Amino acid sequence: MTDNLALFENYKIRRHYDEKSETWYFSVIDIVAVLTQQTDFQTARKYWNKLKERLKAEGSEVVTNCHQLKLPAQDDKMTTSFFPTVFSSHS
Repeated sequence: MTDNLALFENYKIRRHYDEKSETWYFSVIDIVAVLTQQTDFQTARKYWNKLKERLKAEGSEVVTNCHQLKLPAQDDKMTTSFFPTVFSSHS
């Protein structure tokens, strides 16, 4: 799992690299934790769930562009998280 972590201002951000498409994916929940300066994973997850609800209600398609991947959470349990496409080396 350490190979799949990025460190940003002392926050661990889960990431996944798809070799086939040469694309990086970063956990939305982990990014939300950084942006809200939240150290509690569950609070960041609840924040993302509420934001996702509001975005869908507004008709936003942002959530549609996220892939769901299963990776270990801070409590070492395997959880499904949203991973938007960040960039591709083909861009």
